[in-house]
Amino acid sequence: MEISGLLTAILIGIVIGVLGRLALPGRQRIGVIWTILVGVLAALLGTAIAAAVGVSDTDGVDWIELALQVALAAGGVAAVERFKGGR
Repeated sequence: MEISGLLTAILIGIVIGVLGRLALPGRQRIGVIWTILVGVLAALLGTAIAAAVGVSDTDGVDWIELALQVALAAGGVAAVERFKGGR
């Protein structure tokens, strides 16, 4: 992976992580780094799932892929908060 690909993954992870946090009600007690890590993982996993289902390459915006990524990020943020932030 090149540096531009890594930076792009981090930027997309930030956006997906923030969208995942916004999808959850209330305050989440996890840090920014955890949000970014969850977002990057959710973006990669959502892309893989969309490719496996066959909805990753559409004309225009890939709304189904984006919805999968945000849903995975919301679940990931909730899981990290439950195990790490709820002390």
